[in-house]
Amino acid sequence: MESKQGLKRTHSCGVLRSDHIGQEVVLMGWAQRCRDHGGLIFIDLRDRTGVVQTVFDPDRVKEEFAKAEGVRSEYVLAVTGKVEERPEGTENPNLATGQVEVLVTHIRILNTAKTPPFYIEDGVDVEENVRLKYRYLDLRRPEMQRALELKHKSAAAAREFLNSRGFWEIETPMLTLSTPEGARDFLVPSRLNPGSFYALPQSPQLFKQLLMVSGMERYYQVARCFRDEDLRADRQPEFTQIDLEMSFVDIDDVIELIENVVVSIYNATRTSDLELKPPFPRLSFQEAMDRFGSDKPDTRFGLELVDFTDLAAHCGFNVFSKAVETGGQVKGINAKGCGSLSRREIDDLIDFAKTYKAKGLAYFTATGQGLKSPLNKFFTEDELKTIAERFKAEDGDLLLFVADRPSVVADALGALRLHIAGMTGLIPEDELKFLWVVDFPLLEYDEDEKRFSARHHPFTSPQDGDLPALETDPASVRAKAYDLVLNGVEVGGGSIRIHQRDVQERMFAAIGISQEEARQKFGFLLDAFEYGTPPHGGFAIGFDRLIMLISGKKTIRDVIAFPKTQSAADLMSGAPNKVSAGQLRDLHIKIDLGGKLKEKR
Repeated sequence: MESKQGLKRTHSCGVLRSDHIGQEVVLMGWAQRCRDHGGLIFIDLRDRTGVVQTVFDPDRVKEEFAKAEGVRSEYVLAVTGKVEERPEGTENPNLATGQVEVLVTHIRILNTAKTPPFYIEDGVDVEENVRLKYRYLDLRRPEMQRALELKHKSAAAAREFLNSRGFWEIETPMLTLSTPEGARDFLVPSRLNPGSFYALPQSPQLFKQLLMVSGMERYYQVARCFRDEDLRADRQPEFTQIDLEMSFVDIDDVIELIENVVVSIYNATRTSDLELKPPFPRLSFQEAMDRFGSDKPDTRFGLELVDFTDLAAHCGFNVFSKAVETGGQVKGINAKGCGSLSRREIDDLIDFAKTYKAKGLAYFTATGQGLKSPLNKFFTEDELKTIAERFKAEDGDLLLFVADRPSVVADALGALRLHIAGMTGLIPEDELKFLWVVDFPLLEYDEDEKRFSARHHPFTSPQDGDLPALETDPASVRAKAYDLVLNGVEVGGGSIRIHQRDVQERMFAAIGISQEEARQKFGFLLDAFEYGTPPHGGFAIGFDRLIMLISGKKTIRDVIAFPKTQSAADLMSGAPNKVSAGQLRDLHIKIDLGGKLKEKR
């Protein structure tokens, strides 16, 4: 088993079973645990396939036993030995290899190791920043390796399915033109073109549309994307999309395809009896906002919003009636079983609602004698009875109301709904609830900029019947857009695209992009539209988010090999860092942090 070049591994640690009993094997891996049991030394040897117990008997291998005495956790070892059945009563049912052990005849220490800053095991109790600083050690932990294996299998399943449907995998540029796509671009200075910059792609959007112009018909790519935006648990500055585009399709074609991509990914990786069965439910944007206060609703539980606007218009409570009078809404939710919350706990809910711009939170407690609240004096007995009926209130429930502009009502109650569900344990953790949200508004009004902007991106097609209103009533125009939502998280989005130059120019005008700016930033796309562009549409799956949810992780950092922190820093490598004056000189860049430093002071 040993050549002139040295030992050759014959098996991985985690594959050994009873079928291998009697075989001579060569294993290589890391020392997980070392145990001296008074005469025998046991070393659990680990590689990415699992762990197997190795045994050193001084009566058989005295020299090798002495070497084993010096082994410590995370030493890299090569061992030769015979696979044997574990003695009766010593089997380990928690290990896939628990029926066998390897009686070692030879050990070679391939490398030593310092004591790691945390245990190399699942569920390690250590600050995330420490894990990220020593990411190469964190990735040795089995749960991290399982997550990356799941991601690998998912990408392979998606590729296999799309290949079977006639798609071609085509790469698009990483150094491209800076265009307004909703977030800040990461800019790359050009040495050969002083004063000019490339941008890293926020998505392959323009290029995949140009591939449709080129007659590729069906394109996909496991694409790296970059957005310079504030980070959170499900967002990173660089991330992965399964990106695709199709010619000669409508909305139903794209949705059917994506459902099957998602099911193929899930079936290739699932570890439970839960089945995904398309078609997934569809909600219009308006219905999602009306019922859940969100365009990415979590439908694993109830707590739906109840509209009270019609009754509030004529009630004696001025906060309600004035809100309706000025074009607002009054809505509420029935927090089932929360009527026993203390006044302090209710005050905390009020403060929570205020963070979403609500002016306050009205409430009623349901009792066996009817609704009770400091607001009772503003309502008649009949009105209180009507409120209880509309909210299906039962003894012990808590009714919570927000009266404000529709957007504030939706934001505050939508967030409150999730907050209360989490607080009361209403959210089932073992469910995967997919749904589609469709019929989005094409545009949304930016109060700060005092103009309309594209809700998705400026290449989304208006619905055919709404196109005439693009100039006269832009707020009423609906988009041929569709988002895929899983458990309250948007995991992908797409649309049927604009494919005619005149419509694209009208869209640019509607969002305040002048002809000159459109020519400067999108001239190549507009020119392409004059050479016979087919109708086309596509989709992008947020791959990291999808894998995070399928694998039950709380953050996408746990499904990315080398992620950034909340401040977009790589604690392991030290990026971003300063560069030399010579590098800046080559790029014709001068750094002036004066203003920024004053702000920090």
